[in-house]
Amino acid sequence: AMLRELRRRWGAYKYRFVPWLALNLRRQRRTLRYVPESSQDKVIADEDVFETLLKTFKALFINDFSRQTDILALLPEVKCQYLELVTVEQKQSKVNSCNYQGQHVFTPEEVLFNTLGFTVSRDQSSLVSAGTGVFVTRGFVPKGTVVSMYPGTVYRKHEPIFFQSLGNPFIFRCIDGVLIDGNDKGLSRSVYRSCSRRDQLGPFQMSDESWLTATPQNPLAVGQYVNNCSHEKAANVCYQEFDVPGHFPVELKQYLPNIVYSHDIESHLRCVVLVTLRDIKQGEELFSNYYTVVS
Repeated sequence: AMLRELRRRWGAYKYRFVPWLALNLRRQRRTLRYVPESSQDKVIADEDVFETLLKTFKALFINDFSRQTDILALLPEVKCQYLELVTVEQKQSKVNSCNYQGQHVFTPEEVLFNTLGFTVSRDQSSLVSAGTGVFVTRGFVPKGTVVSMYPGTVYRKHEPIFFQSLGNPFIFRCIDGVLIDGNDKGLSRSVYRSCSRRDQLGPFQMSDESWLTATPQNPLAVGQYVNNCSHEKAANVCYQEFDVPGHFPVELKQYLPNIVYSHDIESHLRCVVLVTLRDIKQGEELFSNYYTVVS
């Protein structure tokens, strides 16, 4: 029974995310993405990715404005900017509701829908024996849209990930060898939480821990559960690597579902987003193609 279960799990994951051991010991060519230059692995411009994340995170921040007091007290100029945005939102709410009684707090999924026009969530995959998948549960997603993010701890080359990789199907390998561990359980979970709390600066959280739970505050942080395409289910999203720029607003970093393993490394935070390859309608499951060769 145990052997059958192991075979079932391997069959569900072998064409999606490759464990570290397979990548580093067997070195099979089919486990890697090959592109002549990293710039050619871009479906949309990095600026578009940045603007989408900025727009979404600002909306989440404003929706959760009452809990941001400590942060805003240290950023008076930023506070003024957000107060203006909140005032505009409140005026709009008064126009749309006769029973307005203060700022209405939406769920993160509602914020995503109000901001980008869709919601995504985890559910049982439509693929047999594939386990969890990710679906567009509401709205419509146009082609070339950031539809989710791949959360997890970011490991540079030669950093220790051996024990985290054992039995772990959620290791994502970037083009340059950077690894992202998107497992939300076991040792991987403990490592992420430790690194996240290590990097916290007073009230400023440098990353989001909530993707480790069933209710992430960043509703895009479900990309590790997107299943690989099959003969019956063609890929409708693809992975795109994105380095968070240094000028990313510090108050919004609390929604980034990634953290670097080594605190002393001076480099931009690596993120991976999933971008739609075509229009996707409500009810459709997301399917990726990890082994994409860009020519």
